[in-house]
Amino acid sequence: MILCDIGNTTASFWEDGKITKFSVSKFPKTSEKIYFISVNDKLNKKLSNKNFINLEPFVQLNTSYEGLGIDRAMACYTIKTGLVVDAGSAITLDIISNNIHLGGVILPGLSANLEAYSKISPRLKINLNSQIDPNSLPQQTSDAVSYGIIKPILLLIKEMANDKQIYFTGGDGVFFERFFQNSIYCKDLVFLGMKKIIEENKEILC
Repeated sequence: MILCDIGNTTASFWEDGKITKFSVSKFPKTSEKIYFISVNDKLNKKLSNKNFINLEPFVQLNTSYEGLGIDRAMACYTIKTGLVVDAGSAITLDIISNNIHLGGVILPGLSANLEAYSKISPRLKINLNSQIDPNSLPQQTSDAVSYGIIKPILLLIKEMANDKQIYFTGGDGVFFERFFQNSIYCKDLVFLGMKKIIEENKEILC
């Protein structure tokens, strides 16, 4: 089984637990059956091949949130109760309670935050200090920027989790997960949601 999560710039392929990434501009051609989700409308028009099966029409996430991205829906789909944090170019936080999606928020990712600081002043163009102590007040500008980016995100995650289990995914999910005890990191979270959709609709999809 091959699964594919298509973003605006990158497509991630999952096969037997192995994840491979391609630029959407170099999307590979294949004759194999591929189950996919996508937020890339331009590429979607090119995936008319019968081998590509869009899972989005089969998603039945219980939510009143309007415009929830399919990637966020998939990350939440296997979670019964908890906070789902997908930390990539944007950071999304979604609350699930008894299989109901209660809502969520969207924040700029770490790279986007750093870019915003660099536009304020050349002196604020720094590399993120991933070893910053969020409990110690910074004593230099580079650490002050890192602290100013990381600390508010950690506080919001803690407040929204409210002692519930936290599920981290995404490229920066590993970084954030280490700050919380009641948490796990799952790089395959979106793909696990896709597999559940296929299992629920196997008579149609398989």
